[in-house]
Amino acid sequence: MTAPVIEVSTAWREIVTMWQGLDVPEGWRAEFDGENITMSPPLAHQHELIADDVHWQLRRAAPAGCGAFQHLGVEIMSVGRPCVPDLVVMAREDVATPTPAHRILLVAEITSPSNASINRVDKLRAYAHGPIPLYLLVDRWDKDGPAATLYSEPDGKVYQRVQRVDFGGSVVIPDPFGIELDTSGFPPR
Repeated sequence: MTAPVIEVSTAWREIVTMWQGLDVPEGWRAEFDGENITMSPPLAHQHELIADDVHWQLRRAAPAGCGAFQHLGVEIMSVGRPCVPDLVVMAREDVATPTPAHRILLVAEITSPSNASINRVDKLRAYAHGPIPLYLLVDRWDKDGPAATLYSEPDGKVYQRVQRVDFGGSVVIPDPFGIELDTSGFPPR
């Protein structure tokens, strides 16, 4: 299978170069939010506990040669900005900063009060446009209660399939993972 050839505009290269050159304090993250750059402070311990649990479960189920990487920049040229998911699963040989979206198997985001709407709307749209095959949203701040939602089958604009489970249930992550991701250990708000 050959990777698609993607033309990269000068403006896109300038955005990526600017993003890579930011002097971000230790533990902080810089992301594009529309036309602005958003700086996120170090994460709360509940966020880190969930990230560790998701990382561990996905890493064990990842296909041979793949890894689970936290805070790896992802190029999504169709929406004109890089994103920095909480977790990216992809082939180890394809890791770059930023990594082209078409090389990624799964991204995961874990909401916090300050970024919940970005993860639910902006990043959902961006990842579907990627198109990134699987988007796992772990949302402690969901209006209906803490939940994990797996978006799959992107058509280049939206995800065609949505599976939501309350914390305590299991999310079925399809091939190439083929696991039921257990959310029973996720701390609530």
